[in-house]
Amino acid sequence: MNKILNNIKFRLITSNTKSAKINMAIDEALVRSFEIGDMPILRFYSWEQSFTLGISQKIENYTHLTQLHTNYAKRITGGGVLFHGHDISYCLIIPVSYMKNLNVKQSYEKICTFLLEFYNNLGLKSIYAKDDDNIKLSTSNFCQIGFEAYDILINGIKLGGNAQKRTKKLIFQHGSIPLKKIEPIKNFTYNVELGNTLYNFGIKLSYDKAIILLKQAFKNVFGVQLENSELNLKEKIILENLLKN
Repeated sequence: MNKILNNIKFRLITSNTKSAKINMAIDEALVRSFEIGDMPILRFYSWEQSFTLGISQKIENYTHLTQLHTNYAKRITGGGVLFHGHDISYCLIIPVSYMKNLNVKQSYEKICTFLLEFYNNLGLKSIYAKDDDNIKLSTSNFCQIGFEAYDILINGIKLGGNAQKRTKKLIFQHGSIPLKKIEPIKNFTYNVELGNTLYNFGIKLSYDKAIILLKQAFKNVFGVQLENSELNLKEKIILENLLKN
């Protein structure tokens, strides 16, 4: 997935701020709807104050969080607890054929290059965790605590997180780009698990400006065309059914 995809058209879906439940249901509806031959999809969205859990995590293990937030949902990908409301997220859906010769780690590295471009264009030197000799790779129940190989670091500090799901038809990846200052949660012992944001590096970006810069980075890195789009009828029906259930 690089400039040889020059002029391939992607559907660009930009969603308004929504609850964790609706955001994750939209991601899942897009995955369930996708068929071989469909246009690939790039989606940007923002969140109400909330958190999400990885697909393998059990909500009963995090009752201390549900007492703070009634706004939460499970992702269709793995990983740990991730807090939202200060961030903007992307989701990407592409045919498996775009990366048929790459394993999961290699495809992570390819896809996340547009995020490196985004951060570098802000004047920040961003690298993958695997390329920082001072970082010990580890896992955690909280996304912002552990370090996976292709987590993005700035000055040794992790920003956001990314996760991937594959089917026979598609590669789905979504991730979080933390923008705003995080206010500590009252009576919450684990505020370090909220993570860091661009605000910590003296960068103040609105959601609208961040989307513009992320789109530019995506187009520059992959050489694709982005066409504004909305959920189609099939996707809306699947979304409605997911929300009912």
